[in-house]
Amino acid sequence: MFPFQRILFPVDFSEPCAAVVPHVQRLAMHFSASLTLLHVYEPNLQIYDEVGTVVDTAPDLLKLEVQRLKEFSAAHFPGLHTAQLVEQGEPGAVIRETIQRNGMDLVMMPTRGRGAFRRLLLGSVTAKVLHDVSCAVWTGVHSSLAEHSSPIPYRSLLCAVGLEPETPDVLRAASSLASSFDARLHVVHCVETPPMSLEIDFAPYRQRLLDSADLELRLILRNVGIEATLSVLEGPIDARVRKEALDRNADLIVTGRGHHQGKLSRMFSQLYSIVRESPCPVLSV
Repeated sequence: MFPFQRILFPVDFSEPCAAVVPHVQRLAMHFSASLTLLHVYEPNLQIYDEVGTVVDTAPDLLKLEVQRLKEFSAAHFPGLHTAQLVEQGEPGAVIRETIQRNGMDLVMMPTRGRGAFRRLLLGSVTAKVLHDVSCAVWTGVHSSLAEHSSPIPYRSLLCAVGLEPETPDVLRAASSLASSFDARLHVVHCVETPPMSLEIDFAPYRQRLLDSADLELRLILRNVGIEATLSVLEGPIDARVRKEALDRNADLIVTGRGHHQGKLSRMFSQLYSIVRESPCPVLSV
């Protein structure tokens, strides 16, 4: 996976897509990676015969979309060689198939983050890609990207981890990326404790949980040979990760998605809300 050698950038010509362009440019240049632009379209015109069978699907549409992507590449990636693919179909499925077929190790795409309901839409393209693909996924919320110029090279990385089998691999990826940019690396883990209750006094156990998680993560860091500062915090993952990113002026959050996405891990169950709430891009590995 790392260093990135083959980057896929799905293009839908939207404003959020354009906001990602500077980040794509600079990451591709930093890693000397090949860059593929992918545009997925659906026919907007169908001609039917008398019994309702489709006999034509706007044969010139593909040609128009190919030209449109070519012009986008020339305008946004001048002087940078790009491969350009135009496919018809459902965007999430086409992106997954393109990654598998071409051995991509990073896909970069925006998410609009239009409110709390977005986190429930696993049918949205970004959420589908996060769940379905095996390569690393770089995502940025449009509102955050539009307000800030591209911070590459990264200077401060925040690695948000759980206590799961994938944690050492996520830490290695974050450490390698931080070394590549000579950036600071800080690790954060969130412990979600039960709410206060009149029936049960959980207070004596809270610090014990925090201390146990802190010890386990320090052992993992030592075992994988990574030097990084560490915070073990109490509270909701998305809110605490967002605050920690702001407090540490993080340029990028690195996190995991569950071991091989075989089941919905605790981190994956929070991932989309982390992406949506993040003040900076998120790289999920």
